[in-house]
Amino acid sequence: MPAPIGLISDTHGLLRPEALRALGGVRLILHAGDVGGARVLEGLAALAPVVAVRGNVDPPAALCGWPDAQDIDLDGLRVHLTHLRPAAPPLPAGGVLVCGHSHLPLVEEVDNVLIVNPGSAGPRRFSLPVGVARLWVGDGPPRAELLPLDVAPARSRPRRG
Repeated sequence: MPAPIGLISDTHGLLRPEALRALGGVRLILHAGDVGGARVLEGLAALAPVVAVRGNVDPPAALCGWPDAQDIDLDGLRVHLTHLRPAAPPLPAGGVLVCGHSHLPLVEEVDNVLIVNPGSAGPRRFSLPVGVARLWVGDGPPRAELLPLDVAPARSRPRRG
């Protein structure tokens, strides 16, 4: 089976060493937006080629050069990469939708489309997990695995009163 595809989202300018370790050995990295700067993509590109889309907090596409969505052919499988999950997957049955934005890791199948949100790999938000994912394509139906990152819990902020 070919090497997996790395999935990452919502880095918000933070490229954690734990994320780099978890994505080691992948053949391609798909970043589902809220990148937070070119340095994140440069760091990921040291591991594998990177395809990224723009998230809602990234600069306009004209400034950053990342499209809002992108379709990628992986071994004959269509993968739609976007930041915001569309109401209905824009894919034929058997395709894969990779999205971000919610910071909630998710792997589910809807109408024979695999939907993967790797969650957030950037600064922890509330008590949500921090993680990335791997996607396997090429031998049988596509499958994905969420990879939680072992990072320190979020520190609570003192209340102002």
